[in-house]
Amino acid sequence: MILTVTLNTALDITYRVRSLRPHASHRVSEVRERPGGKGVNVARVLAALGHEVTVTGFTGGATGRVVRERLASVPGVVDALVSVSGATRRTIAVVDEQTGDTTLLNEPGPMVTPTEWSAFQEAYEDLLPSASAVALCGSLPPGVPVGAYAGLVRTARSFGIPVLLDTSGEALRRGVAARPDIIKPNADELAELTGSHEPLRATQDARRRGAGAVVASLGPEGLLAATREGRWRATPPTPVRGNPTGAGDSVVAGLLSGLVEHLPWPDRLARATALSAATVQAPVAGEFDRGVYEELLGRVAVTGEVSAA
Repeated sequence: MILTVTLNTALDITYRVRSLRPHASHRVSEVRERPGGKGVNVARVLAALGHEVTVTGFTGGATGRVVRERLASVPGVVDALVSVSGATRRTIAVVDEQTGDTTLLNEPGPMVTPTEWSAFQEAYEDLLPSASAVALCGSLPPGVPVGAYAGLVRTARSFGIPVLLDTSGEALRRGVAARPDIIKPNADELAELTGSHEPLRATQDARRRGAGAVVASLGPEGLLAATREGRWRATPPTPVRGNPTGAGDSVVAGLLSGLVEHLPWPDRLARATALSAATVQAPVAGEFDRGVYEELLGRVAVTGEVSAA
């Protein structure tokens, strides 16, 4: 079982409009709702790849009930979310059909009390013995300590379970110091962590700060990985246009599935890159176009070098 942690779960709402214009009224042509938050999106993709997945994190209020109802209909995903008194947030994605661009509005999430945070930590420890890998994903809701991910990384490592961290800002800086097996920042998050805007130098610096491996998302340019085994660059064969929401989460799913399947790094990166591109072509976050994925998988270019023993 792969365990994904989403401390700030969400109900993802996607609106499609013909053309998004400031200061104007818009007629919405389509509305879609999905249980969301980064780790939930990761779980949905992992389940579609055939893996057993358990989702934990916080949920509450009327929105939280909708999230759990929708999550129950996702095959292969087990709900182990922890209830809180506050209301689960919503995220709004507005897709401009003319340009393909997406505008995101993200609510902050519920206030989590110290008692609720302690209850989550206990539930997390109870789930770890059954986990083959852990993904810690997304933002921290109000009330959760900024060093929360660092503590969760250390707990997973104490059980001997590999852990991937995908967050940003101070939560990422503190989390890296706890020595996660993999981090997956985008270019901006990596630059904020290291102070370097040169991706190769920044990935190496992030490894020196404690990460076992760093896989940086470079948007349409693919992935850059610095690991103990070597350094690689994975590039999609053609640019893709569409809704990028959830593309980074599909990268995490590709990396985690490759990890538990014991694939070599080039194969993990090819899978993650193809999944990311196929997610951009899907209508909502947490889904991917399987036809696009299968067509791209063998065409992703992975170049690099293996480290000397």
